[in-house]
Amino acid sequence: MTLLVTGGAGFIGSNFIQYYLSNKPSVKIVNLDKLTYAGNLDNLEEVNNYSNYSFVQGDICDRGLIEELFEKHNFSGVIHFAAESHVDNSIKDPSAFINTNVLGTFNLLDVAKNHWMDAPQKAKEEHIGSRFLHISTDEVYGTLGNEGLFTEQTPYAPNSPYSASKASSDFVVRSYFHTYGMNVVTTNCSNNYGPKQHDEKLIPTIIRKAINDENIPIYGDGKNIRDWLYVKDHCRGIELAFEKGKTGETYNIGGRNERNNLYIANSICEILDELHPKDKSYKEQITFVNDRPGHDFRYAIDASKIENELGWKAEENFETGIKKTIEWYLKKYNK
Repeated sequence: MTLLVTGGAGFIGSNFIQYYLSNKPSVKIVNLDKLTYAGNLDNLEEVNNYSNYSFVQGDICDRGLIEELFEKHNFSGVIHFAAESHVDNSIKDPSAFINTNVLGTFNLLDVAKNHWMDAPQKAKEEHIGSRFLHISTDEVYGTLGNEGLFTEQTPYAPNSPYSASKASSDFVVRSYFHTYGMNVVTTNCSNNYGPKQHDEKLIPTIIRKAINDENIPIYGDGKNIRDWLYVKDHCRGIELAFEKGKTGETYNIGGRNERNNLYIANSICEILDELHPKDKSYKEQITFVNDRPGHDFRYAIDASKIENELGWKAEENFETGIKKTIEWYLKKYNK
């Protein structure tokens, strides 16, 4: 089996490729990544020499390239990570998000459909099991108050250009199932953290600023809440959804680890005080900055469906996962 993985040089994609190839040596993976600021080939150094792994630099908006890759490799699966995903950047420049997340997803879907299917509701014999897995986010559901959880039935209510573009791509994927009978599955995940995350994201920023003796910036009052998912747990969920998920279904993957941003910053500082001590606590570097426009208050996922139907369960809680994450970044920053 040969899989196309898009965005595999990014944070979650690179963790997934390393995880999947280590468990599935007979599977071939072609990694297509544009290598924007969010993609880094250093993330894949563990698999670069694998004979069943290859890298192609390219853009999912380049339809001709996608068609060429399908012709050459005859993919029987697509795992689609590639996306613009930094909310602050989507506020400054929404156009890149619409192009990549909406048009790029459409290109991939449409080329895969044409390659795998003879007609609506009729797959080609050799591609009866070929599947398209679309990786999305809990941000498509909007924001929660103090109570409640996002489920697969929660109405979409995206609040940023980023989440709106991801919601749009989810709907395009859904339409290809209902209109053409294409074998698709969507996963919507909560906030990921762990090794190889881009430096701009919250947890790497807190660690980096702390050890560089800079102010640790926290939006607003720091009370915004996220459900945190360790990236390796997410990779196992993706594997299960791809291999065992029901066609046309959505699975929410969440860590059941709700923490507010101030708790995150304090926890990281406490662990750094222990692992990399200095003359005063890192907590003294925490500073509050102007809140981001339209900042959602709380996200939290009900992962019951993937737990009950596919047998997935998060192995890490936030306190175990964050220590592993900090240790990885201290090595990266040579501290």
